[in-house]
Amino acid sequence: MARVIEVTGKDIEEAKKAALLQLNLPEERVIFEVLEEPSKGFFGIIGTKEAKIRATEKEFTPLEKGQEFLKSVFKAMHKDIAIECVEEDINYKFNLIGDDLGVLIGKHGQTLDSLQYLTNMAANKNVMGARVRIVLDVENYRSRREETLCQLAQKLAARARKYRNKVVLEPMNRHERKIIHMALQDYADIITYSEGVEPHRKIVVDIKHNKNEDLLIK
Repeated sequence: MARVIEVTGKDIEEAKKAALLQLNLPEERVIFEVLEEPSKGFFGIIGTKEAKIRATEKEFTPLEKGQEFLKSVFKAMHKDIAIECVEEDINYKFNLIGDDLGVLIGKHGQTLDSLQYLTNMAANKNVMGARVRIVLDVENYRSRREETLCQLAQKLAARARKYRNKVVLEPMNRHERKIIHMALQDYADIITYSEGVEPHRKIVVDIKHNKNEDLLIK
């Protein structure tokens, strides 16, 4: 909930400065309302009245909350990283720009996925209406990973054909499993399905006659 305080000062500017100090916020994050104008009174002494203002903290939008969360993470990591926000249909992509950002990706994007999850949690905290979905990307890692998975899917389909036996991949998240499924969905003789329990769920690539064609792909 946004903080609201009332502050006095000898003039409006002094009251504003006192409010910013008390809230520990920059001026652009605060809405000011003048409640009482200052007056010097009789002979500038008797009946002097200070300025009185109400200062209200501006609430962050979900996107701003997501960005502020990431900034706090990068600050703790002592990393100078810029965040470029791009709207994509109903989602938003945060392109992270900086030097030596491999640490943010991790093995097969696991660190990036975890950071993305936490960013979405922070962005949607206490949101009553529609929730936003934020996708994090580093140096076009997402598109490069998708291309790699599509090429892998084709190689595994060829191996399954050659040896007439199923091929089991290492565990993947739901998004990456979907990429494999989509890459091979038009292969007439190949079927893909998932087995196992999260987070160890794996893709299986098999010759279609080896598996019931009515298998539900999840």
